[in-house]
Amino acid sequence: MLRELYDKTGDWLRGTGPEADIVISTRIRLARNLANFPFLSRANTEQKREIERLIREKIKHAKDTKDLHYIRLSDISTVDRLFLMERRLISREHAGGDGERGVAFGRSETVSVMVNEEDHLRIQVIRSGFELRDAWKIIDEIDNILERELKYAFSPAFGYLTACPTNVGTGMRASVMVHLPALGLTHHIEKVFNAVGKLGLIVRGLYGEGTQVLGDLYQISNQFTLGKSETEIIEIMESVVPRITSYERMAREVLISENREQLEDRVWRSYGMLKEARVLSSEEAMHLLSQVRLGVTVGLIKDVTAETLNALFILTLPAHLQKLEGKELEATQRNVLRASFVRRRLGNTN
Repeated sequence: MLRELYDKTGDWLRGTGPEADIVISTRIRLARNLANFPFLSRANTEQKREIERLIREKIKHAKDTKDLHYIRLSDISTVDRLFLMERRLISREHAGGDGERGVAFGRSETVSVMVNEEDHLRIQVIRSGFELRDAWKIIDEIDNILERELKYAFSPAFGYLTACPTNVGTGMRASVMVHLPALGLTHHIEKVFNAVGKLGLIVRGLYGEGTQVLGDLYQISNQFTLGKSETEIIEIMESVVPRITSYERMAREVLISENREQLEDRVWRSYGMLKEARVLSSEEAMHLLSQVRLGVTVGLIKDVTAETLNALFILTLPAHLQKLEGKELEATQRNVLRASFVRRRLGNTN
């Protein structure tokens, strides 16, 4: 199944959907725990094993989830776990954790269910573009299916009980992955993020809390869930995200109208480096891909698509390259392979 994943990319990278020039993807995640079991931080080894077994069996045999592929993380290598993390099917914490844990996911990579991450279950749906309502409809159906099979820990006073207090209530985290290169180039990014923070949203790197911002890619999500319904959380995101995309578009217009030659030089120089470089680090590749994607979305570069660039953001990450080569690689080896892979994807066979 992992080989099949590598041979294609998830539907969320297609570059389609509303606001897809800026909003690469929308994700909704639900945190759930089972009644009659302690939170994982207090569970012993046998309880963790029983939680994983119980959820795995329900997912495999429930009518509407049996087509999901289930992997026990203890059965796969470190590189494979990092591969799943790079694909956003599991979190960084889940990849690096220990004990009995697993993940279920569909072939399109729209749906995944992490088992024994921070909570007993983390259900997530990812869609291409700005698709909060669509993502919510899908995940609500999956949650209802699993809730019929599993007894969730729920309090009439507080809602769904979760390991982290910020998730108590709906247990829902709605987020978008946005590409904001122009706000960075015009030095307005911090101003926008300060305003976002005052509205109860939080900004993180590509893979969540504590991760580095690469390629001008940011995750923006709601910070708290207690006291707000799922609809209210979605409405907050629907109010704020279009403002961010509007600011980014205005910044792009400023770059084109006031600094067109410099912008053209930046994006074409980046494109040339990607097509000719023999060594590329992850950080440099992400930066260059970001500049080229900006050039594509404003119409300066027309012979490569945003979908291709979206895929390259993920396919050039360390675990993906090691899966491509079929073995573990040192950083210097990955840098050479990364450059070669990008050249081929952009049409340079030399």
